[in-house]
Amino acid sequence: MDMLNLFCRSREAKKQLTCYRAQLYRVAYAWSHNASLADDLVQETLTKAMRKASQLRDPNAGKAWLFSILANCYRDHFRRYRETEDIENVRLVHETTPELENSRLETVEIVRRNIGRLPDGQRQVITLVDLEEFSYAETANILNIPIGTVMSRLCRARNALRKHLLAEFGEHAPAKEPRIRRVK
Repeated sequence: MDMLNLFCRSREAKKQLTCYRAQLYRVAYAWSHNASLADDLVQETLTKAMRKASQLRDPNAGKAWLFSILANCYRDHFRRYRETEDIENVRLVHETTPELENSRLETVEIVRRNIGRLPDGQRQVITLVDLEEFSYAETANILNIPIGTVMSRLCRARNALRKHLLAEFGEHAPAKEPRIRRVK
């Protein structure tokens, strides 16, 4: 946070960056399932954002702009990583989960783990649209892909996630509600 004090002259800018830092971290962690990598990506994102703040044309689009920087940092990380190791053989799945006392937390962990099984593109789209509540257009701008691609990846991601969750929960899956028939 000392870095924020150094670069942010106004209280409002510092407050916004502090608020977005937590959201950026959540998304970076959801994409990478690695706490230190997520922290590095967020730090790199904020550094680039502060350096290139003059390039932001629409102050209302600041959040989407920050997340697009994060997406670029994420891609850049794996471009650098690909030079040293074959990325197709690397699985980004969170393997260690603490024992959860609360069933809600347990369900959240199962969902996170299953989101981690999704391919990168689907994982990015589902975290931005469903978890961070970006619109399709904002997600398309952040990831620099067409809006149709966002919609198809989201559909595939939701279907795959549904399939994984039904397999995971098995008989514990919620029963379908009985359909009400109208009798005259």
